[in-house]
Amino acid sequence: MRAAVLHQAGKADALRIEETNPPHISSPNQVLVRIKAAGINPVDTKMRQAPERFPLHMPAILGCDGAGIVEETGANVTRFSPGDEVYFCQCGFNGRQGTYAEYAAVDECFLAHKPKALTFAEAAAAPLVLITAWEALYDRVTVNPGQQVLIHAGAGGVGHVAIQLAKLAGARVATTVSSAAKAEFVKILGAEKVIRYKEQDFVQAIREWGNGNHGVDIALDTVGGPLIEKTFGAVRVYGDVVTILQPPPDINWGEARKRNLRFTQELMLSPTLMEIDEAKLHQGWILEQCAKLFEQNRLSIKVAKTFDLADVAKAHEYLENEHPIGKVVLMVS
Repeated sequence: MRAAVLHQAGKADALRIEETNPPHISSPNQVLVRIKAAGINPVDTKMRQAPERFPLHMPAILGCDGAGIVEETGANVTRFSPGDEVYFCQCGFNGRQGTYAEYAAVDECFLAHKPKALTFAEAAAAPLVLITAWEALYDRVTVNPGQQVLIHAGAGGVGHVAIQLAKLAGARVATTVSSAAKAEFVKILGAEKVIRYKEQDFVQAIREWGNGNHGVDIALDTVGGPLIEKTFGAVRVYGDVVTILQPPPDINWGEARKRNLRFTQELMLSPTLMEIDEAKLHQGWILEQCAKLFEQNRLSIKVAKTFDLADVAKAHEYLENEHPIGKVVLMVS
């Protein structure tokens, strides 16, 4: 089969298209999927740049998100049959294979039926960002009707899904964006307050908007770095901050301490990294719930651009350099 293979850390051109042996079902709980499309996420570029930080077996096939058609099922698989269209998030950790390939053996717990309302490209774009946003807003904290929520980088992969999930929970949403095009996009998604952070101080803008100058109830950080610390000042006393990035070691927690903020981290990779079976099942369940929302036209996913598998290096460069609206997707077969 064709696959994008990484032999050593490097720039985007370290990903090479090669003919490799196709995977086979090695567990009664696995499903062999013929990949039609694979989503690209920022974590993929981190794996490419520093594979030693992840439990990858080299040479490695990267990619977490996939959508395709079931080819074969293990003896214990009960929810899927050959011919079923599916979507999933399974990173190539601990002996698994990623999705930048024509086939992948996938643990049944990660799979969900592909929403009929989505193309394979759209379905492949969705899983990692859906799970991340859902866990951050519904599991790490609980968004309630009427609450005010700040979502950083609302036009990005996680951000544009998080806006929609917060709105579905009945929250009022503010978001930060970098351009006029992104501002228009997030307004369509339902963002009430849109802040062009390059032109105005987002903390001041949020304090003027949120809870009578007291700040928002919840802030979701999808950017990381110094932004985490700055965000503390935009959240009300006893509010919540959730980040999907690791806080920098030199962060000053003084403002968070003074405001008695609850600080939470979200890493959707944990169930695979640590082999937590119950959490894996929960992530498959999340995708099934989101599939219903897609079918009801209450949730959407934005594909910024598609590339052929052969152009995987160009796809990585595009994601890293352009920071597009929505997701980048590889078309595999």
